Amino acid sequence: MKDILEQYGKLLRQVDAWFARCMERFPSEIACASGCSECCRGLFDITLLDAAYLKSGFELLSAAARRRVTEKARVRLAGLQQIWPDFVPPYLLNCRPEEEWEELMPDDDETPCVLLGNDGRCLVYDHRPMTCRLHGLPLIDLSGDVMHDEWCTLNFTGTDPLALEELRGEFRTLFREELLLFRECVRTLFGQSCNEIDTFIPTALLIDFRKFDWQSWRAEHRSLFETEKPACASERENLEKGERDSGGERGIDEAL
Repeated sequence: MKDILEQYGKLLRQVDAWFARCMERFPSEIACASGCSECCRGLFDITLLDAAYLKSGFELLSAAARRRVTEKARVRLAGLQQIWPDFVPPYLLNCRPEEEWEELMPDDDETPCVLLGNDGRCLVYDHRPMTCRLHGLPLIDLSGDVMHDEWCTLNFTGTDPLALEELRGEFRTLFREELLLFRECVRTLFGQSCNEIDTFIPTALLIDFRKFDWQSWRAEHRSLFETEKPACASERENLEKGERDSGGERGIDEAL
């Protein structure tokens, strides 16, 4: 798992480099800056790979900081369990029908992220999820395909960013690599891969990745996993051809 997380860290830094280039090119149009936390509100789903990477960064915090954040995470969990009492370790959303996820993360939830410091900065900035790094700008592939057509209302207030070629990035390649690493992460934990396993940021911090019995959990939730385990080489070839079964993660379906 350590090698997988290291590879994922390198992939995430590619996203950071893209975002930095965009900010350098359009400094007056992009309001994103250190201490701005307007988008760090409410809940949204993150992959189990993001959860594992986030938890690895969380464990680097001081014991006092971890205690404070854990208390906030448990409060968040208690609220979620009022809606969904069966939301128990390892806190995976995929045990609930996807059409019912919205009830857990309403659009009007303005609760600050549990990882926000008093200064509005993320306590685990270097380990924040992919979604956090991509938020604020539209996602346009080098091919010109628009993969996400929304952006922060504080950015490009007088310009249509969808028409700016300088904002384009290698998102198809990036999302393919993300999916490969995600599947390796799931296979490492469960002994078998699948296309989608999600949780929230607060609950990611409460998962005990080392001690949880992932194999037994998989046996009780077989429907979430593939009936056959594909060979890694074949899996990569299929991804490169853009051929994969339905279902999957944020952004990746559009990329393949």
